[in-house]
Amino acid sequence: MSIDQNVLYSVAQVRELDRRAITVAGIPGYELMRRAGRVVFDRLRQRWPQSARLAVFCGAGNNAGDGYVIARLAHESNMPVCVYYLSEPAGLTGDAQRAWRDADELGVPVRQFTAGMSLDVDIIVDALLGTGIQRNPEGDWQAAISCMNACPQPVVSVDVPSGIHADTGRVMGTAVHACMTVTFIGMKKGLFTADAPDYCGDVVFDDLGVPDDVHRQVASEGRLLSDTVRSNLHPRPRTAHKGDNGHVLVMGGNNGMAGSVILAGQAALRAGAGLVSIATRPQHLAAAVAAQPELMVHGVNKRSDLNPLFEKATVVVTGPGLGQDEWALSLLGAVLERNMPAVIDADALNLLAREPCRSENRVLTPHPAEAARLLGVSTQEIMADRYEAVKLLQRKYAGIVLLKGAGTLIAGPEIRVCAGGNPGMATAGMGDALSGVIGALMAQGLAMMHAVELGVWVHAGAADIQAQAKGERGMLAGDLLPSIRQLVNV
Repeated sequence: MSIDQNVLYSVAQVRELDRRAITVAGIPGYELMRRAGRVVFDRLRQRWPQSARLAVFCGAGNNAGDGYVIARLAHESNMPVCVYYLSEPAGLTGDAQRAWRDADELGVPVRQFTAGMSLDVDIIVDALLGTGIQRNPEGDWQAAISCMNACPQPVVSVDVPSGIHADTGRVMGTAVHACMTVTFIGMKKGLFTADAPDYCGDVVFDDLGVPDDVHRQVASEGRLLSDTVRSNLHPRPRTAHKGDNGHVLVMGGNNGMAGSVILAGQAALRAGAGLVSIATRPQHLAAAVAAQPELMVHGVNKRSDLNPLFEKATVVVTGPGLGQDEWALSLLGAVLERNMPAVIDADALNLLAREPCRSENRVLTPHPAEAARLLGVSTQEIMADRYEAVKLLQRKYAGIVLLKGAGTLIAGPEIRVCAGGNPGMATAGMGDALSGVIGALMAQGLAMMHAVELGVWVHAGAADIQAQAKGERGMLAGDLLPSIRQLVNV
């Protein structure tokens, strides 16, 4: 049985898997390298069967060894191939040197890379830097990456695109834009967040035949969300009524920002909440009822106006369009004082950053700029290591924190990563809809972590359905509502 491909590992953990595959499972290191090279070669031939001429860029270490194996396999298949090296092959050690010698003995053409050279090939293999990168590529290494990127032909990266940090997903100065990344033994956690989604192309995984029991011996970093999260949402009994499905109270919609609470309320309804109330500025009542008559809308002037609404609510969603004035501060203060189950989003996060406090009853949903304010750092520091940032946020503020962006991260008892979604989601109101979905799932009785996992998966999946049907550009948060309903029905 193959391993769970949704499990994510750090570079150190994958190296430990590799070590145990050799020492415990008894698979020689060179055999693992041969298998890796075979997987990449087979994949590129399947994807681009008409490609004839192959260029393989090799650096140092085992990543280069994989590259020499790929070049040898191409040569044995009568496929024109040339290796362009940046580290002298004779200086390679261990299995990588053996891979070079096997290729050299068969007469595989090998040339030193020189800056400014041009390529006349059909496909490129990037076996330059691999998972060991710790500093920005410079000199010829940087030039080699630029050369690959300048070529119009597809690039296949071995294990990780050169220049991408395999733990954080950030670009180390410059990186290869791959059409496909073939990664081995364990999924690297950095391939799915930060900058990496723009550089990896299609991520293909192969365990290289490493047994399950080896993977069970090594701790993992988290896992990718998959449609298995739907198993936490059960069919409703025939006798169900609206009171069984929870009551979500959405608070926000300061002057001129009624749309945010309306979107959050609509998303909560479409995600299955039995009842949804909105607490907002009195002048927004007519607009909210006209937009969605199923919403119960309440004008709130002062903090005490919320007390009867809290008594009826199962979950509070606060922040959409909340603003940061005294009215907003008083509403958020009422929620924090009650310490009832809550989803904290948008301006509520900015207010919380002023006076940090923690509760196991809360879900925080910051984007990187909001996360930076919550931690008192720069947005660049958040993006430098999103995994570390979301862990710090969870320890400081809440039971569950999700850090939005490409490769949304969820920190709770474990780390979850969402590889779904698309650039069409980069538009106003998407976060409001997400908060409404999560609030609705909590109100329906899902455990908080399960509600967040499913909410993030549904939100991203709904956006992908809409992008496939009508394209990414011009997608609106409201466009997701029918697909949200579709995905929460099992």
